[in-house]
Amino acid sequence: MKTNNVTKKMVLTAMLACLAFVLNTFVYFPAMAPFQHFVDVLAAVLVGPWYGCAAAFICGVLRMLSGRTIQAVTGAVFGPILGGLIYKKTKNIYLTFIGEVAGTGFCGAMASYPLMKWFYGLDAQSPFYYIPFYTPSAVVGAGMGVAVLLILKHSGALGRMLSELS
Repeated sequence: MKTNNVTKKMVLTAMLACLAFVLNTFVYFPAMAPFQHFVDVLAAVLVGPWYGCAAAFICGVLRMLSGRTIQAVTGAVFGPILGGLIYKKTKNIYLTFIGEVAGTGFCGAMASYPLMKWFYGLDAQSPFYYIPFYTPSAVVGAGMGVAVLLILKHSGALGRMLSELS
């Protein structure tokens, strides 16, 4: 029984990674990836912090292979970890939003600074340089994710999905 649930989580993780990649590829905003954060919130709640991180990492690598910088990975992986850990502890969808925004808007932005400097030679003047770019994207995307989760919760589908995955 446990193996079956792990398999379901792995398949859903791959599907969420693909969904994020496709949405970010066809709905493009310069220097923003709100659909990554949309999927991060869904993944944090549905599959948890570690599978959510895996989905964000897979999507980030795919985005890097299609021409994006390493920010595609660093801007995505911290949000589902923090949001997923918060949801796991509190079961509060709104706090998952805060975890996604803080994880991406602060942790992801701070992690991007040294990597962009090292790999790409970009000389931003401050480690806080990326925060104004990451935070609005995370707020918009996480807000969309929370809206979808609330719709699923009110219809009863979220409870069924979570029980099927646990």
